[in-house]
Amino acid sequence: MIWMKTNKVFLLFILFLLITSQHSAFPQVPGVEHVVIIGCDGMSPDGVRKANTPYMDWMMKNGAYTLHARAVMPTSSSPNWASMIMGAGPEQHGVTSNDWQPDKFDITPTCVGSCGIFPTIFGVLRQQRPKSILACFHDWSGFGRLFERKAVNKIDDAKGPDKTVEHAVAYLKEKKPMFTFIHLDHVDHAGHKYGHGTHKYYQAVEKADQLIGDAIQGLQDAGIFSKTIVLVTADHGGRGKGHGGATMAEIEIPWILLGPGVTRGKEILKPVNTFDTAATIAYIFGLKMPKCWIAQPVREAFLK
Repeated sequence: MIWMKTNKVFLLFILFLLITSQHSAFPQVPGVEHVVIIGCDGMSPDGVRKANTPYMDWMMKNGAYTLHARAVMPTSSSPNWASMIMGAGPEQHGVTSNDWQPDKFDITPTCVGSCGIFPTIFGVLRQQRPKSILACFHDWSGFGRLFERKAVNKIDDAKGPDKTVEHAVAYLKEKKPMFTFIHLDHVDHAGHKYGHGTHKYYQAVEKADQLIGDAIQGLQDAGIFSKTIVLVTADHGGRGKGHGGATMAEIEIPWILLGPGVTRGKEILKPVNTFDTAATIAYIFGLKMPKCWIAQPVREAFLK
């Protein structure tokens, strides 16, 4: 009789573990405690291929990647940065142009989370990991209106890419945040001023690569690199001195993932959309995605 009671308690304990694991009580990808996204505005796959980019080359050699991920239409900044962190497209979240504001829009979002906007990965993390430290360092002031500001511990609108990464690295060392988004704007400026595919444009990509290396070094100095997944991507490419149109040069973006649990030297063959970024972060941390997200995690990037 005592054995039966003990066995029943044990079975109930196992059932409790199964139920809580189904509700994402533990990380989906073992060994990961931090995620850092480095988003380079306007950085095309052509730029990654043709510029001198030793750090991104090293990431691709030691991680999973595709140079054929896709932005959303229109290929403008706000709709794509929003889609990247919102796990859905403009048809769902309603960010259709750079004129969008939380209280000024043409398309009503299909659902609303905290702070009255479509739920982002920042809001999902705050809700499901309430004690987590979240940070955003953005080189373009417009990025700061696209997420739930009250959900983020540190928001820094630095001026220029060097200061942005410098501030981000200092915070990584001090606070070791669970999730950090670093936005760099200078590649897009070079595209608009000099044109995509020009020498000056490739120099801007090389500068971005250098800063990616600085961020990785910062993670190593902070002692958390071995527990961190780093994702390098972009909002859109470009054509001539612009973007926003419907061409492959504008819609294709790089998507490069490195860290524990990520397959080494894996070229991702599955189609990847920019909104899949948010779902992939949710997958890494074992979070439950909002029902209004349409994204899918890029499982192909991870060890099985």
